[in-house]
Amino acid sequence: MFASLLEAAKNSPLRTPFTKVQCDTPAKGSGPVVGRQIQAAATPDNGDSCEFGSMKYFALCSIGGVLSCGTTHTFVVPLDLVKCRLQVDQAKYKNLFHGFKVTVAEEGMRGLAKGWAPTLYGYSAQGLCKFGFYEVFKVYYANLLGEENAYLYRTWLYLAASASAEFFADIALAPFEAAKVKIQTSPGFASTMRAAMPRIMKEEGVAGFYKGLVPLWMRQIPYTMMKFACFEKTVELLYKHVVPKPRSECSKGEQLVVTFAAGYIAGVFCAIVSHPADVVVSKLNQAKGSTALQVAKSLGFMGMWNGLTPRIIMIGTLTALQWFIYDGVKVALALPRPPPPEMPASLKAKLEAKSQ
Repeated sequence: MFASLLEAAKNSPLRTPFTKVQCDTPAKGSGPVVGRQIQAAATPDNGDSCEFGSMKYFALCSIGGVLSCGTTHTFVVPLDLVKCRLQVDQAKYKNLFHGFKVTVAEEGMRGLAKGWAPTLYGYSAQGLCKFGFYEVFKVYYANLLGEENAYLYRTWLYLAASASAEFFADIALAPFEAAKVKIQTSPGFASTMRAAMPRIMKEEGVAGFYKGLVPLWMRQIPYTMMKFACFEKTVELLYKHVVPKPRSECSKGEQLVVTFAAGYIAGVFCAIVSHPADVVVSKLNQAKGSTALQVAKSLGFMGMWNGLTPRIIMIGTLTALQWFIYDGVKVALALPRPPPPEMPASLKAKLEAKSQ
């Protein structure tokens, strides 16, 4: 499988245009001049630290995912805590500001940090799988489709690659998410991850860690599909219609600003699409013995939109920061960063031939 992925990466229509041209078996005496590099379109050496689609590339992208998801989710733990409490007990916490006020009054400022450890470990594991596998599946599916179809159906490609990646990412996240919600929404249950996870294991067994997996998939897979597809398309549209110069002429800092803006726009849509399932997950992990369907029925349609405003703020900021950090890690590690996809020359020729 890995050999096919490497071959797919080399032939991927989504690869960087600065990929080096290499001869497999040069004839004697016909090789390149010593000390000179041959590159596509006669471009200068861009200093990439690894080849696009190599195992090193995927591994370093995974590290970027760890840093982007783990740090950002931990940073907004106080907002996440109040959001979860709003979802499971709106009568007590009423709204976002009242939720902060009640939490600080009852538990002090330290109470706002409850659940930071499972958040850090859980979302670091999720980020590793989410971003790392997204890059793998994007390259693999693009190779399956072929250059022209990968361009024509690129939005579907982004959706398929992100859904595949998130399926595995949520399996890594689920045990930590169960512990986090218990800590944040069940008074007296446990105040640390070290205490929460053994207690869940003792009272509910391994199933207690994964009882929220299906609603987690329901929340996270649509969220991630929107997150990646909307981001990719927004970046493409920003460079095409908003940014006054081509991406190749933008500095690294200017490119990261575009990344942040596209990430925030994607984050707002992500929050709305995935919110009902997020409420069900919070309530399900709080209510021992309940099923997702039972929780959804008890909440009703309007109840599944509790806490939407803080979640839009949280997810919009999170998504923007995650893409900013992820792209920043790529810049720092000198990873290949392909520009928005352009129509293949073969497809342009076909369209021109049809129009004549």
